[in-house]
Amino acid sequence: MTRRKSKSSGKPLVSATVSQPGAPASPQKGMQTEEDRICVTFKEIVKENPEMSSAVAAVKALVESIKWNTASTMQEFTQNLESSRRILKKKTELSPVSVAAGCDLFLHWIGKYQHDISDLDACRQSVISKGENLVHRSDEIRNQVAAVGLNFVKDNAIILIHSYSRVVMKLLKRAAQANKRFTVYVTESRPENGGKKAAQKLREEGIVAYEILDSAVGYFIENVDMVMVGAEGVVENGGIINQIGTYQIAVVAKAANKPFYVVTESYKFVRLFPLNQSDLPKRANVARRGADAGPVDPSVDYTPPAFITLLFTDLGVLTPSGVSDELSTCF
Repeated sequence: MTRRKSKSSGKPLVSATVSQPGAPASPQKGMQTEEDRICVTFKEIVKENPEMSSAVAAVKALVESIKWNTASTMQEFTQNLESSRRILKKKTELSPVSVAAGCDLFLHWIGKYQHDISDLDACRQSVISKGENLVHRSDEIRNQVAAVGLNFVKDNAIILIHSYSRVVMKLLKRAAQANKRFTVYVTESRPENGGKKAAQKLREEGIVAYEILDSAVGYFIENVDMVMVGAEGVVENGGIINQIGTYQIAVVAKAANKPFYVVTESYKFVRLFPLNQSDLPKRANVARRGADAGPVDPSVDYTPPAFITLLFTDLGVLTPSGVSDELSTCF
């Protein structure tokens, strides 16, 4: 215990800021806790790279955490990274399912290199290299997805999309560059209103795009040739978790016998197995209507595999049942 003397009496005084024995040390002023540091790093990455997927941003944040990881043993190194991974999955409000997919993929790499490489420095460099490679290849992976889905876009097609998906936009942009003529209906996608951004981006590329009401999908579906959506996460049974409203579009498309395609990167495959909407991560439900609202408004929903026709991925065209095979290969 630190003591100092009073100038007037000479009696020792106990410093009020000194922790009692056994109590956790408080971070010094200007210092960040591990929890603050990984979360701040993730937010800065997302802010600086608005077109980067949340899954890739999570991997990049974890790669950065390796660089400040001062562990001296493989066990300590693994524990520190596992702690950072848990913090990201628990605290991140932006696309929590996509973040979970990136975190789980990163943990898989750690486990693999931990068994294959006994040297700590070699393991550290291998994981950093793997993570940075994914970050650098993320745009290339989207191009691969777009190439896979390109042949499904026919001339004079009418395509319905939901909200703003970077990889769906990449596919449609590539189709336009291939001189394919098509029209896009974009749902307004409340409450985020991502449809407005999507329609604007499509028009900038010279693509005919119309915004429609979320509640008008049933009205327009008979004129639509196909539905294309992105995904926050692709779960083990081949279903998807995506922007709220995706499930009801899938139900309408199924009833109207229209193909429902999911356009997504394989790094969004996540080890979840929801059976219904109640099984979704609790943080996916965000109140948006004020204090007088009744039920909490959800931000995402779950679309079961029975409503999905095909998935266009960088691994090729997959059926929903093929997702579990790919997950078992990846993990």
